[in-house]
Amino acid sequence: MRIINNINWSSFKTILFVGLVLRLIAAIFSKGYGMHDDHFLVIEASASWVDGFDYNGWLPWSEGSRGVPEGHSFTYVGLNYFFFAILKFFGVVNPMAQMLLNRIVHALVSILVVYFGIKITERLSNRKNAVIVGWILAALWLMPLLSVRNLVELIGAPFLLWGVWLAIRNTNKLDLLYAGLIIGLAASFRYQIGVFALGMAAIYFFRYEWKKFVQFCVGVLLTFVFTQGFVDYLIWGYPFAEIIGYVVYNMNEGTGYLPNTNYFMYFYVLFGALLFPMGILAFFGFLKTYKSHLIIFIPTVVFLLFHTLYPNRQERFVLTILPFVIILAVIGIEMLRKKEFWNKFWKISWVSFWVLNIPLLLFLTFSSTKISRVDAMYSLYENGHEKENILLEASGEEETALMPKFYSKSWYSNFVPRENPTDTITIEKGYHFDYIFFFGEDDLDKRLAEYKQQYPKMTLLKKCEPSPVDRLLRWMNPRNSNEYIEVWETNLRW
Repeated sequence: MRIINNINWSSFKTILFVGLVLRLIAAIFSKGYGMHDDHFLVIEASASWVDGFDYNGWLPWSEGSRGVPEGHSFTYVGLNYFFFAILKFFGVVNPMAQMLLNRIVHALVSILVVYFGIKITERLSNRKNAVIVGWILAALWLMPLLSVRNLVELIGAPFLLWGVWLAIRNTNKLDLLYAGLIIGLAASFRYQIGVFALGMAAIYFFRYEWKKFVQFCVGVLLTFVFTQGFVDYLIWGYPFAEIIGYVVYNMNEGTGYLPNTNYFMYFYVLFGALLFPMGILAFFGFLKTYKSHLIIFIPTVVFLLFHTLYPNRQERFVLTILPFVIILAVIGIEMLRKKEFWNKFWKISWVSFWVLNIPLLLFLTFSSTKISRVDAMYSLYENGHEKENILLEASGEEETALMPKFYSKSWYSNFVPRENPTDTITIEKGYHFDYIFFFGEDDLDKRLAEYKQQYPKMTLLKKCEPSPVDRLLRWMNPRNSNEYIEVWETNLRW
């Protein structure tokens, strides 16, 4: 108790230390991946390149490539490629060890969000508000877990805040150029961040601050031309191939993908993340800053409006600007607190926030996601086989899941799903499997008995339990296929 009392809770070093510890804990204990994009569009692609395979067929010289750009920036996936190549060079090839180190790197990079969030708030407001923002960014319930995932929506945030800090600081005659260079890098991670950059450039333009406008734009363009022009030229033979492919795809198909008519969804995400009733207060605080802090208010709103108006809406798309929403909300709340009603509302909200946030923080920071799929594939690692025929048996479930080959390092494995109980158990006559993944526990004994008739030497290799958070998500929405998996070896071929 004496140690706790002796801690300086308003020290920036204390905030950064706690934020880093929480992220390192998540890096160690929060295994797996969050959703499709943060694994299959990043890890599977980059790690397969290191092993001489092209999982998604993105490279024009790969077998199975469509021969046209798919619309994915090579910046982030390319950095992961070099990361895995270096690990392989030093003999670190175990996929679990590789991903632990990957999460640690992301934890270290993500602490920049806390650091620059503090610096920006202190410059725009005062030290007291900087402390509040620092604690929220360091220990918000979803931040440690998401910070160690491979989401392009989040990996760009540290660089975006870094660039904004340089633009706000503006103590060096080249700060705006440096800001543009770094924000250009963030935009190369995720193209939509360019909308935020346009919002910043517009402010300098309409204020007639031509020197700042030119420096900032030149910086953004220099980085973007190198990462998207030069790199794409080396790969495709012409510059900006991927961003052209991205625009073409979204014009033709993107608007019909996962359509969502909820125009208020992103407001629920951004302010709901701050829990109740803090989220309500934060919303009014955010609006309060619309005149006083245009340099981050306008780009944030432009970014939010762009995603709101675009038909394909997914919650994670706006996580990039969550730190800016928190910064503006805290600054605006201080303005509101000049009135007694808002001051009382703040005191209640601040206490309620931590009462709700701390249990959620502890639960998620130690939680793995999609872990049953990871464990199932990892059970095949070092089995001595480069290619396996695997049946995904889910006739007791609604559907199978896309399995992460990275964890088995068997890039040439062949998966065959069986989701309909009326299908024959071999799916195709004369086709035999080396492994069978049984999804879900419904009618499991019955299904096992059927396959043991086909493969009498079947042996259980691994039982893969979903994590508590996976079970919770599946309970909330059965469409989340975070299920129990049993891995059985048929012992037919080996």
